[in-house]
Amino acid sequence: MAAKYVLMVPGIFFGDLWIKNRIEGMEEEEFPQRHGFIVVRRHHNRGAMLNFGENHRRAVTAAALAMTGLLTVFFILSLGHKGRGLLKAGLSLLLGGAFSNAYDRLRRGHVVDYFSIDLKWEPLRRIVFNLSDFCIMVGAMLVALGS
Repeated sequence: MAAKYVLMVPGIFFGDLWIKNRIEGMEEEEFPQRHGFIVVRRHHNRGAMLNFGENHRRAVTAAALAMTGLLTVFFILSLGHKGRGLLKAGLSLLLGGAFSNAYDRLRRGHVVDYFSIDLKWEPLRRIVFNLSDFCIMVGAMLVALGS
């Protein structure tokens, strides 16, 4: 039963990596692309969420790796307990997203973000996400509900 939670992690990691590699392989003039209310763009986030700490990339990377390590331990420990499906699913989503973004920071020196939502409110329209960011947000909500 724990296998489904474990398999979610590499599924998120490799799915997001595939999308990021496709985005990175596209020419600049191919952006933005509109698909309904989703706008595909290419943005290199050199900091944490919303580029926070972009001038302190080593510290952001170290913090991300430390949190990913702690999350990994917590996830492994949770697998030994019966039930708690929401918690385990949330941790799987969080960990898959964390691994993907941490990989980007280590390999590329930045996180590749590639979509935004075309909303009327300008500040929200300017935020660019990736699949991992979405998984981290949903995962955090599931962990809160499952705790």
